[in-house]
Amino acid sequence: MKYNARLTTPFGATSTTDDVIAGVDLYGKRAIVTGGASGIGVETARALAAAGAEVVIAVRNMEAGAQVASDIAKKTGSPRVVAAELELTDRASVARFAAEWTGPLHILVNNAGIMALPELHRTPEGWELQFATNHLGHFNLALGLHPALAAADGARIVSVSSSGHRTSPIIFDDIHFERRVYDPWLAYGQSKTANVLFAVEAARRWADDGITANALMPGTIRTNLQRHQLANMTPEVQAHFDNSPWKTLEQGAATSVLLAASPLVQGVSGRYFADCNEAELTTDPSTDISVLLRPEEASTVLAHALDGDDAARLWGSSLAMIRS
Repeated sequence: MKYNARLTTPFGATSTTDDVIAGVDLYGKRAIVTGGASGIGVETARALAAAGAEVVIAVRNMEAGAQVASDIAKKTGSPRVVAAELELTDRASVARFAAEWTGPLHILVNNAGIMALPELHRTPEGWELQFATNHLGHFNLALGLHPALAAADGARIVSVSSSGHRTSPIIFDDIHFERRVYDPWLAYGQSKTANVLFAVEAARRWADDGITANALMPGTIRTNLQRHQLANMTPEVQAHFDNSPWKTLEQGAATSVLLAASPLVQGVSGRYFADCNEAELTTDPSTDISVLLRPEEASTVLAHALDGDDAARLWGSSLAMIRS
């Protein structure tokens, strides 16, 4: 696979959302941040609102979402921050959310996610829950919002992935663990690979609509996302986890905000970023969590996540699933 010249910026692992968005005016722009009521989603929404964007926080829990939207509005002085209900694993909810959207959409941040569920959970359709939440729900949402994105003349899609993509490519013959033994990290890794492949294929399919799409690794941040991970660690992995460099929420959301708003990545599409720069390809096949927590490995990307053939195949498979 040929890889384009790596894009670098003046920012890095310790840069914050305020650093990467300094001087950017988003007044008149409209943004959606899924999972915007917790973790880096809150900070992503705050930074976009502070720069002038109208921000919709798409959440499962409307009470929590409304409170966060109110808090952001107070902090930023922007009255254009609201919450809207969205359950990514419910096709009717996704369809309703997309149908109720009117006008152009300039920024779509696919931020919501779940990680390393210790036991296998399925949706009513039989889909493995991490794949359904992290990938299929966002895929379906982007399809429903495609007309609004195309109407924006330069829309950006930001797909929050993870270094966990390294643990698994897409296992097309058994995506939903119907025949193989369920493993929390393989399921999570497959869903995070899907997040990158979605950006790769959306970049190709929607380029003529002026839409760019990129994926990213936010870094290691202490959020509610790790609740299952922390409960199932061995002492050895726990030691690596405790000693890994942690980012603040402002640092963790910086790469998302960079891709959503910075002129430095204008026109850049179909790539994977970490620490506010395009990630380097790695040939190290290790999937051990202690290796993935190392900063030098967490900021790299394996080729299977950028494979154009797999990206096209996943698009077709995902389309068949959500329309079945």
